[in-house]
Amino acid sequence: MIAARRPVRRTAPLGRPARLTLVAGSAALGVMLTACSGAAASGSESDKGGAAASSEARISVNLRGGQATPGTPVKVTLDTGKLKTVAVSADGGEALTGRISADGRTWTSDRVAAPGTTYGIEAKNTEGGSGKAGFTTAAADKVNKLTLAPGKNTTVGIAQPLSVVFDNPVKDRAAVEKALKVSTSNNTEGSWGWLQDYSGKDRVDWRPKEYWKSGTKVTLDADLNGIDSGRSGGWFVRDYRTTFTIGAEQVVKVDLDRHRLALKRDGKTVMDVPMSAGTPGGEKASWRGTAVLMSKEGTINMRSETVGLGDAYDKMVDSSMRLTWSGMYAHAAPWNAAYFGVANHSSGCVGMSDADAGALYGQVRVGDPFEITGADAKGTVAEGNGYGAWNVSWADWRAKSAL
Repeated sequence: MIAARRPVRRTAPLGRPARLTLVAGSAALGVMLTACSGAAASGSESDKGGAAASSEARISVNLRGGQATPGTPVKVTLDTGKLKTVAVSADGGEALTGRISADGRTWTSDRVAAPGTTYGIEAKNTEGGSGKAGFTTAAADKVNKLTLAPGKNTTVGIAQPLSVVFDNPVKDRAAVEKALKVSTSNNTEGSWGWLQDYSGKDRVDWRPKEYWKSGTKVTLDADLNGIDSGRSGGWFVRDYRTTFTIGAEQVVKVDLDRHRLALKRDGKTVMDVPMSAGTPGGEKASWRGTAVLMSKEGTINMRSETVGLGDAYDKMVDSSMRLTWSGMYAHAAPWNAAYFGVANHSSGCVGMSDADAGALYGQVRVGDPFEITGADAKGTVAEGNGYGAWNVSWADWRAKSAL
């Protein structure tokens, strides 16, 4: 019998391939070991003075050192034998999960390595051996951030899209879109569409094929940490998540020709009031198409110069409900009472009496659609001017996806 020597562990340098040697039926990853074979029967190579049997394998990691390139999956490879488990921890970040290949030789992370993060790797093989390695990725030279709508844990109307506005340009739109995962409680069909926000920034919205069904629960997981948005855009260095619920089925109908506004809930009319919209024939005209209620702003100061209309007005306005970024609102306009139900004679907004505007304000919610019809309009609400995605056909909207 030849007694196996006790293995002597040597720690592998950070990021360099670690080695494995089988020792009397066991293995150790991340260290270099040598040992004689186990017991040999009479007449074996040992008895005949031959070399003692030994085996040696190597484990390696595709990323190494202190300035490893982020944005790629972590891959751990075993030269011989089979991996049992691989755990990749992240200092100050989220651990990486992954999968072992069918032959047991490699493990690949599900997500990419994030910038400026130190990762620790502990692998175990099927023989009971284990070992450790690690690396640190280079820090991001530029960081991209985003703004999400709607807000977390809110209840919104049936026309509210998921909207993501980026601080910096997004060149690799496909990579970013793949990281944006939408889940709904009723498998709602929808699509992402890329557009330019009214601010000029890159933006991507997810809208259903048709209006949401009341009660639908929606979650967005934006698993962007480690994604490079492309030249001049920078890296994403965190994930984002938002959840919201769809409220009652409400639609506001604005008829520019009849000068009336109606609120319908579950198909039934609950309000039908006179109003006066934008003066036709110029920049003061209202937009037509579907506008989505963006915010309920209460009493605000409206000044004509902010929308390019000179010094036409400077007023404190009650019950203000924003419909577009360009300044179209529905609101109280008691100074325009002579035109309610008679003619469109405003500077672009939909004006009502104090009582009617207050009643509407109290019942609508952000995300409710305002469907505006009639000839007295200056055009159709654009996709980026608020939430105008509903004015694009479903086929054309899907074509705006990077995927």
